[in-house]
Amino acid sequence: MTEQNFIPKAFSKSVEKGSFTWSSPSNIALVKYWGKKADQIPENPSISFTLDACKTTTTLSFSKKNSSSDFSFDVFLDDEKKDDFKPKIKTFFKRIERYVPFLKDYHFKIETSNTFPHSSGIASSASGMSALALCLMSIKRELNPDMPNDYFHQKASFLARLGSGSACRSIEGDLVVWGRHVEIDGSSDLYGIKYPYEVHPNFENYQDTILLVDKGEKQVSSTVGHNLMHGHPFAEQRFGQAHSNLSKLIDVFKTGDLNAFIQIVESEALSLHAMMMTSMPYFILMKPNTLKIINKIWEFRQDTGLHVSFTLDAGANVHVLYPANEAESVLEFIKNELVAYCQNGHYICDKIGFGAKQL
Repeated sequence: MTEQNFIPKAFSKSVEKGSFTWSSPSNIALVKYWGKKADQIPENPSISFTLDACKTTTTLSFSKKNSSSDFSFDVFLDDEKKDDFKPKIKTFFKRIERYVPFLKDYHFKIETSNTFPHSSGIASSASGMSALALCLMSIKRELNPDMPNDYFHQKASFLARLGSGSACRSIEGDLVVWGRHVEIDGSSDLYGIKYPYEVHPNFENYQDTILLVDKGEKQVSSTVGHNLMHGHPFAEQRFGQAHSNLSKLIDVFKTGDLNAFIQIVESEALSLHAMMMTSMPYFILMKPNTLKIINKIWEFRQDTGLHVSFTLDAGANVHVLYPANEAESVLEFIKNELVAYCQNGHYICDKIGFGAKQL
C-alpha cells in the first residue's frame, strides 16, 4: 500500500448532515518510537499494548455548509469549548485533506471526553486523534457504503498517524505494530497493523497500572522531542536497537518468556529517556518519584520472583506491567508501596484492550 491507495475516487452518495461517535483507547509502546521523518513517518518500528480503560470518546456532528472555502469546526472537551485545541486539529485537517476531500464541505462540532486526566502523561493525542479519524471514516463510509471493513480500519490508522504518530496504534488491538520491519509481514510506516504472529497465553489479559507521578503539562512536548533526534549523536544506534528488540519480541511472544520480556521492555523505556537526556538541548521528563518507583519495582521483583516490570512514555508517569495471574500480589504491592509516590495518590488500573468501538 502507498499513500495513493488512500486518495478517494468520486463518492457514490451525498450526505447533508449527521453524527457519529467512537470510543478509542490509548496505547503503551513496548518498543518505543522516538524520532520521525516528514509526514509522520517513524524512524524505527514500534509495538504497543492497546489499553482498555484509558480512552477518548468523540462525537463528530456535521452539517453541509454553503461555502467550501475553509475548514469550519468547534471543539468541546467535557462540554467546555476549547479554542486552544483548534490549531492542532486545523493542522491535522490540512494534512489529511488530500485523503478526506469533503472536510471543507461541512461544519463540524467535535465533542470529546477522556476517562483519564488530559495532559497526564497518558497518550491523549493517540486516543483523541484515532477517535476523530474513525468518525471521519464513518462519514466517508456514508458517502461510499461499499467500503470494505479492512480498508476502513487501515485508512483510519493512516489518517490518525497524520494527527499523532502513536494514534495509528489505537485503532485495533491487542498488540499493534507500526513501522516497517523486515520480519513482520504486512508492517508499514503508513499505518499500524495487528501483530500477526503467535502470542503465548502468558500475555493474555496483561495488566497495566498507571501511576500518575505528575499530572502537569510536560515541559518539552513529544513533537519537540522527536525533532531533537535529527542530528542526535546516538540516533542511528537507537533506531538499530529498536529493530533488534522488536525481532527479539517475536520469539518472546511465541514462547511466553516473561523474564526476557521484562528485560526488553524496561531497557526500551530507559533508552527512550536516555535519548532525551543526551539530545541538544537535553531535558529530563522523569521526576524523583519516577526513580523511586522504579527502584521499588526492582527490589520487589528480586524479593518475590514475580514478573512485575515498568515502562515509561515521554513523561514522568510509570506504567506497571504484570501478568493477570500475578495481579492480586502486585496490586497489593502497588497500594502498599507505590501509591505514596503518586501525585495525590492517583493511579489507574488498566489492561490490554481490543481497540476502538463505534457507539
